[in-house]
Amino acid sequence: MADVIDLLRQVNIFKDLDDGELARVAELCRNQEFQSGEYVFREGEPGNRLFLIVEGEVRISRTIPGSGEEALAVLKPGSLFGEMSVFDRSERSTDAISNGGTKVLTIARSDFELLLDFNRELAYKVLWSCVRVLSMRLRSTNDSLRSFLAMSMF
Repeated sequence: MADVIDLLRQVNIFKDLDDGELARVAELCRNQEFQSGEYVFREGEPGNRLFLIVEGEVRISRTIPGSGEEALAVLKPGSLFGEMSVFDRSERSTDAISNGGTKVLTIARSDFELLLDFNRELAYKVLWSCVRVLSMRLRSTNDSLRSFLAMSMF
């Protein structure tokens, strides 16, 4: 369990948690393995769990009609993914594919929601961390759009 807690401590949304709170999150974690090329999830599927990479890589991609797969990111150990669909209860917006074999920890949405419901201080810390992560991602997207628009004007 100490290894799981150490891994969780590195994840942005869990950085503000103390050891006891991290232990509660660790209790929810389940191990899962994927072979190279195996889908962790597919675009359009229900988002009922989040994932944390322990070993290996995961390719996040979308299928573009007429041109095939477009890789958006390759995630390394310590990366959290699939959390957006867990938080907003929507369908998966991308595919996640094991890149060379992958070990992950998973947390089911129902378990995570129960933990947050019964631990208000923990929920407060996690949700504020989520706000910071989403703000950072939005700023990054805005910067990318600004650059893209600037290049397209010439």
